[in-house]
Amino acid sequence: MKLVLLLQVSGCADSRCFCQLTGDLDDCTCDVETIDGFNNNQLFSKLQTLLESDYFRFYKVNLNKACPFWSSSSHCGLKDCAVKPCSPNAVPEGIRSHNKYSAEEKEQPVNCEQAENLGAVDISLSKETREALLNWSKHDDEAERFCVVDDEESPDSQYVDLLLNPERFTGYRGPEAWQIWNSIYEENCFKPYTIKRPVLSSLFHSSPGSESNTFYSWLEGQCVEKRAFYRLISGLHSSINIHLSARYLLEDSWFQKKWGHNVSEFRQRFDSELTDGEGPKRLRNLYFLFLIELRALAKALPFFQQPSFRLFTGRPEEDRRHKELLLHILQLARSFPLAFDETSLFAGDEKEAAKLKEDIRLAFLNISRIMDCVGCFKCRLRQEVVSLLNAFGRVSTSIRELKNFRSLLAEEG
Repeated sequence: MKLVLLLQVSGCADSRCFCQLTGDLDDCTCDVETIDGFNNNQLFSKLQTLLESDYFRFYKVNLNKACPFWSSSSHCGLKDCAVKPCSPNAVPEGIRSHNKYSAEEKEQPVNCEQAENLGAVDISLSKETREALLNWSKHDDEAERFCVVDDEESPDSQYVDLLLNPERFTGYRGPEAWQIWNSIYEENCFKPYTIKRPVLSSLFHSSPGSESNTFYSWLEGQCVEKRAFYRLISGLHSSINIHLSARYLLEDSWFQKKWGHNVSEFRQRFDSELTDGEGPKRLRNLYFLFLIELRALAKALPFFQQPSFRLFTGRPEEDRRHKELLLHILQLARSFPLAFDETSLFAGDEKEAAKLKEDIRLAFLNISRIMDCVGCFKCRLRQEVVSLLNAFGRVSTSIRELKNFRSLLAEEG
């Protein structure tokens, strides 16, 4: 039945996927065309060069954390879901043995006054009290976090080479994969259970239009913060689907694997007729996600400009060049003319704004915990500076891949 539908709607598929992907985005002053030009012509190649460097290539993560919400097998059993940790010799010694954020801080001596003060505190406190203070400090830190951060010092944490584990089709699907996304959307996007989100195509139900209208009427009635939250999650979902469509396992034989663009898979996820009009909306949410992450990078520039911040791998000249490239990319982000204006968020009544911000923080935190329920290890890879740049790199790549799919669909048409 799927094949029949695909054949029936094969004409002009490029326009059905992309006809609505134009013009201004909702809740911001930017447009699709400006983002395409900026990403594809100025940013993409520089960002990919940076992400291929050792500092951003090797990522330490604990893939053995248990799912906190439901019983999980912890693995999908498919070979393409598996992640092979790096051998010790594969990771540069400078990364393994130094604090990646600032090796200089470890080398700076503590002055006598500081030493005396610290010594006085240590002498006056019992071991139990010091441990309690450390726990309180940890609790205070976690109270500000929007996601669960892996402990790099955990014996279960291992280095993974992100270049050898790209985001692509893994075969991870079925009830467990559906449960992950359903939990994210249904339990963390502030939506009442009575409002049905338009996730299924006309292949599976007969009256999608009314559900879609009801959902978007509800969404438009929400505050800008909750609308933005939903669009960020939808944009992330779209980015993942673009990656798996662009790096699809086209051939799997005993002597080779062939990966490439699967246009049919892309259309099933984004063609307006095959998704009851949802596909173009999902793609627009990808651009919204790009804007938010681009703004986050721009705001982080002063931190990375500090002389004490180093991309430390133990190779001074290489580290210097890569920091210069990082700063150039962040300055590009800051120069973007139609940046997202975050000052419109969490405005108004101070108490209501604080409550809303806390609700959204907890929703993000909960979603990061749901990631520990993903059975496909390759789908779980996430660590601050390295995560920030690699996450943005994935979104940037997704937008670049849309250009490729436009060309492929145009050739078919």
